[in-house]
Amino acid sequence: MGRAYQNRKESMAKTSDAKARVYSKYGREIYVCAKSGGLDPDGNLALRSMIDRAKKDQVPSHVIEKAIDKAKGGGGEDFATARYEGFGPGSCMVIVDCLTDNPNRTFGDVRQCFTKTKCKIGTQGSVSHMFDHSAIFMFKYDDEDAVLEALMEADVDVADIESEDGKITIFAPNTEYFKARQALNESFGVEAKNGSLEVDFEVDEIQFVPQNTNPISGDDVTMFETFLDMLNDLDDVQNIYHNAEF
Repeated sequence: MGRAYQNRKESMAKTSDAKARVYSKYGREIYVCAKSGGLDPDGNLALRSMIDRAKKDQVPSHVIEKAIDKAKGGGGEDFATARYEGFGPGSCMVIVDCLTDNPNRTFGDVRQCFTKTKCKIGTQGSVSHMFDHSAIFMFKYDDEDAVLEALMEADVDVADIESEDGKITIFAPNTEYFKARQALNESFGVEAKNGSLEVDFEVDEIQFVPQNTNPISGDDVTMFETFLDMLNDLDDVQNIYHNAEF
């Protein structure tokens, strides 16, 4: 089965305005990346990676361009990261990552999602120690040994590597993200329009991967889905990680 991790698209709410919410979340992240690291994707690897993810999730070009243009002026909103941890229905562990321009408002909104679904918000570090903060890459390839050798030659600390259905999945510490991505592109990429070598990643993310899963059933599943929908309805929430297994 492999290690349990969540596809970014699957963590978004599945309501009628889900697309608009996805666009908004990506727009905010692209704006923050461009403002903090520079407007040129070739010189700002975080921005380049974020744009690639946005395109894979079918975010329109005008949304991406608007977010970068917004960062050009140097003014605008100042967003800060905020992370909240706690316990959801069935005692599963939950991590909520946010980008906010008003931490007090965001904390109140997130806490309300917990309390209204009879969940418990915890202190920082209360559950994150039970997750691995991992860089995850998945792409079509069938030679696990060749991938592992390329990463080891690039001095990448590989936590785990899996081969299934003609696809390779690599897990590495989050601090190894850029080094691992560059090594994979250089070894297995094809030439892109800009002349660089690029792999067509199906997954290219940093996320929290649970060390153990927690099965939930019955009413807990219904309550958990309500809990996720409420969190995803908040503009400030960017990603939700959990160890619930339905």
